[in-house]
Amino acid sequence: MEQWIIEIVTAFGYVGVFFLMLAENLFPPIPSEVIVPVAGLAVGAGTLNLWLVTFAALAGTLIGNLPWFVIARMLGRERFVALVARFGKWAAVKPEDVEAAIDWFDRHGSKAVLIGRFAPGVRTLISVPAGLSTMPFGTFLLLSAIGSVIWIGLLLAAGMLLHSNWHLIADVLGPLGKILLVLVAVGLLGWVLWRRWRERRLARERARAEAAAGAEDIASLL
Repeated sequence: MEQWIIEIVTAFGYVGVFFLMLAENLFPPIPSEVIVPVAGLAVGAGTLNLWLVTFAALAGTLIGNLPWFVIARMLGRERFVALVARFGKWAAVKPEDVEAAIDWFDRHGSKAVLIGRFAPGVRTLISVPAGLSTMPFGTFLLLSAIGSVIWIGLLLAAGMLLHSNWHLIADVLGPLGKILLVLVAVGLLGWVLWRRWRERRLARERARAEAAAGAEDIASLL
């Protein structure tokens, strides 16, 4: 894939960068950790302009995020939860878990969107809860732009500085990104399990309280 990306950036320049970043946000397996450093190498060599590359990469990223956000927004919370209620049992996901996750995103989604720009896979997936939540489209776009500009800037700088060793970026960031994605998945799973454990504990406490109250009522009648 690396050679394919190099050929596209070399042949099509800014247009190639735009469409590669667009595809990266629609289909996560295409890595920006390779696309942007290759463009940075071209900037360092003087064949591409830094600001135009940044604009092309940012435009591709933001437009690539829109379909998932729009689909989720059009689907809506109720229909999405209904789909989970129908098919979620195959993934051990309950509708109430999804409801709670969307509520969490309503409270903390700004940080999730901003930080999510730095994790492969998450960059795409974060658009779905954002679309299902109450987050305004403008806020989502602004936070995505801020996080993306930082990420793109770092990768461009690395490509310009490392020159022919640009592939070291992907070698380092690729595994780190996968680890971060696994940590996010484990964190979500842990949160779901903890929430279910808490619900069961509260249910047991309510049952004990009701039983104790019933015993007191019976005792008062004797």
